[in-house]
Amino acid sequence: MDQALFYAAAGLAVVSALVVIGQRNPIYSAFALIVTLGSLSVIFGLLGSPFIAALQVIVYAGAIMVLFLFVLMLLNVKREEDVPSHGGRTMGSIALVLVALLAGQAGYVLWNTRLAPASAFDASTHRMSEILFSPHFLYVFEATSILILAALVGAVALAKKDA
Repeated sequence: MDQALFYAAAGLAVVSALVVIGQRNPIYSAFALIVTLGSLSVIFGLLGSPFIAALQVIVYAGAIMVLFLFVLMLLNVKREEDVPSHGGRTMGSIALVLVALLAGQAGYVLWNTRLAPASAFDASTHRMSEILFSPHFLYVFEATSILILAALVGAVALAKKDA
């Protein structure tokens, strides 16, 4: 039963992630991202990490996506087809290079995990807290908070400019 649920959640995550990048309406794309994050939460729960699964729903699907939707609605973002496109051929070439890079990275990770023992994965709350709260990730947390604050200030400045 766990395996069937895992594959169902993984399939839903992949399909909704494709909807995120394929959708022309940014609001619908954000809602599809919420479905993706919920599916990832189910996967984390099945992998034995209920803390990360709960954080996925509370922090990302809850707080961050509400912030994204707030900014999208505040800025009154237009549909993609309403905005004139520039440099379609160049962007397509860049997209192909990035897809090839992503495929190479995914292949590298899959190849190396094939060689690793199955018992090497530990997603327990204790192990995750040891990693996240170590001095190595202290600056990453601080940089992330500054980045989110800068994005919020930028969104307010853009909204104020139109008014």
